[in-house]
Amino acid sequence: MTSTLKVPLVRRSQSDRRQQSESELLRAAAELIVERGMAAATFENIGARAGYSRGLVSQRFGSKQGLIEALIVRLQTRLQDLLADRQLDCANGLEAILGFVDIYLRNLADDGEMRAYFVLMAGAVAEVSDLRGPFAAVHKEVETRLEAMFLRGQAEGVIRQGLNADAAALMVGALLLGLSTQMLVDPGLDLEPIRETSLMTLRVSFSA
Repeated sequence: MTSTLKVPLVRRSQSDRRQQSESELLRAAAELIVERGMAAATFENIGARAGYSRGLVSQRFGSKQGLIEALIVRLQTRLQDLLADRQLDCANGLEAILGFVDIYLRNLADDGEMRAYFVLMAGAVAEVSDLRGPFAAVHKEVETRLEAMFLRGQAEGVIRQGLNADAAALMVGALLLGLSTQMLVDPGLDLEPIRETSLMTLRVSFSA
């Protein structure tokens, strides 16, 4: 006679359940935004797509601005994780810049949530919305990070002296922003040759 070993059920904490529901709601919102635009991302539609009630969406985010800010934080966190995995802080300044560009462009084509971010940003700019503020803060943070990489590379002797680090950081940011916007206009754009060309051009332009 055999006995069946019973595996005890592991109950998730309230914090775990909350984190999962927020993640699923944000993913549903991003999908709706990419597929049908910001107008389709109503709390009712988001809840239905994620399998939750409209009331839960409202409870989690409070307002449309709260939802957008949560999406921005989610994407920032994911990008930080990708950069940490690449260990860019251990690379010299030039390789760190190229690594940043490489990670960004590799994920841009396949990351629906990243595309949703730029749909939201385009809408905020076009409508002269108060939501421009959070986007401006994110882009300033990226510019500051890139500038620090340029300055580090110059101190290490791998990036040519005389280069304006702030202007160069803004230029790299503008390249990534422009390609992200182009993806909205042409979703079928093949980014791989553009990624390779961008990396080659930036290396030649910045190397000491």
